[in-house]
Amino acid sequence: MKRTFKLLAVAVAGLAVAACSSAEKMVQLAENVKITCDPEVLEVVAGEVEANVAVTYPADYFHPQAIVEVTPVLVYQGGEASMKAFKYQGEKVKDNYRVVSKAGQTVREKVHFDYAEGMENAYLELRGVVKYKTKVWNLPARKIAVGCNTTYMLVEQDGYLSLKKDNYQEVIKQTAEGQILYKVNSAEVQNSQLKSQSVKDFLAALDEIKANERKTVTGTEIVAYASPEGGEKLNAKLSDNRGVSADKAWDKLTKGKDVADPAVKSIGQDWEGFKELVEASDIQDKDLILRVLSMYSDPAVRESEIKNISAVYTSLQTSVLPELRRARFIANVEYKNYTAEELVTLVDENIDVLDEEALLRAATLVRDLNKKNELYTKAVEKFGSDRAQYNLGVIALAQDKLISAEQAFAKVQTKDADLENALGVVALRKGNLDKAVAQFRKASNDDAKHNMGIVDILNGDYAKAAQELADAKGCPFNKTLAYILNDQLDQASKVATCKSNDMAYLKAIIAARQGDQAAYKENIEKASKDAKLAERAKNDIEFAMFK
Repeated sequence: MKRTFKLLAVAVAGLAVAACSSAEKMVQLAENVKITCDPEVLEVVAGEVEANVAVTYPADYFHPQAIVEVTPVLVYQGGEASMKAFKYQGEKVKDNYRVVSKAGQTVREKVHFDYAEGMENAYLELRGVVKYKTKVWNLPARKIAVGCNTTYMLVEQDGYLSLKKDNYQEVIKQTAEGQILYKVNSAEVQNSQLKSQSVKDFLAALDEIKANERKTVTGTEIVAYASPEGGEKLNAKLSDNRGVSADKAWDKLTKGKDVADPAVKSIGQDWEGFKELVEASDIQDKDLILRVLSMYSDPAVRESEIKNISAVYTSLQTSVLPELRRARFIANVEYKNYTAEELVTLVDENIDVLDEEALLRAATLVRDLNKKNELYTKAVEKFGSDRAQYNLGVIALAQDKLISAEQAFAKVQTKDADLENALGVVALRKGNLDKAVAQFRKASNDDAKHNMGIVDILNGDYAKAAQELADAKGCPFNKTLAYILNDQLDQASKVATCKSNDMAYLKAIIAARQGDQAAYKENIEKASKDAKLAERAKNDIEFAMFK
């Protein structure tokens, strides 16, 4: 009996050793396990690194009583990041891990890491152990991917916003005017009218224009009218006759003044002038008169209805109608405003002669941001310019002074789309993407649309970014980047037009992705004139094939 027990014990021990040996072979045969990673070159998207890993265990590999723990580790310059281990068990293990069949099986897992500086030059490896009861064996580490691609981090995050435009006119249209008045139903010019203050002022204006090198008369006119009383046909003829007599009077008045002959126009009944004078008068029932004008389009009906308001009509006869029996003398003038060179000079020598629009224009002509700030501040202090106040915020952003920008924008009175977008840019620069998006949606203008493209890049939505930035103007850096990230390399090449070190770097990426070594070399040399870009290029996985 003892011998039988002994033999049984030896047999059991032999089976245990055989089982243990079989589990250990999982280490020895580890190279038969097929591992793939998608993508093979890792990419950082919205601050995260993700990949899909597939591990195929061949038939008769996974021991039924073994447990395998696999830990994904991202090894990079300056450290490493690891995930919680994935755990698998054989078919006879009584635990709650994922079961892998002895007949062979593929398991798929998603790996995830938060980006850390230095991961550009990294690799992903799987580290594993095999456990059998109290035994533990280390599996050989398997490098399955390299990376990480951080191209999206090149996005320019300054944001799109525009200065408020000035309304400065390089040529200002002006007029000089005088007029003569006529008696009722008369086209005869009275001598007293030729000496009226209106005519004297007009003639003096002509002399001043001739003496002013900035002013040029571009044309002259005589416009004759009749007051809206009497018949329409009678008044049309009367207006024509007044045009003829006014033309003769013009010749007398402008003799020797080298003024072009006027174009003579006859208006007939002056209902527009009538309306303007009534609106400007203190006639008690003027609102009633204006309603009559709006209700009836027929001049005869208008006149009849107004005459029916007998008390009012008396006031019109004394204060309004006499002013409409007239002929106007008009000189059309172009005033040449300060040139750009003159504005820049005046800024330093005589800034107080500049009005609000001139100050706003002058600020666009100087390059120094502190000088721009000074001019916008002057416009705010002197004219209470709300546009200048907004522009102060834009300049502060250009100087990367976020607090000053917020303070400037807080004082802007006009709460329009430009301001909403600017506040979104402030939030964007602070890294508050949710607030930035809310502001850009409120603004809903072109600048905000392009800023949404920046947010899309930061969030990893490259297709949407390419759409948002499609019509961006200026140096299209972010637009080019969006096309690259969206794998639209031909489109990226077309829009990569501006000449800068940053754009040369993007061109080098395009060339590398297209396998064009000559174009890569040409552009990376240009980009490397910038020390930061040269340093980045050393570890950029985009250029791995050429190193």
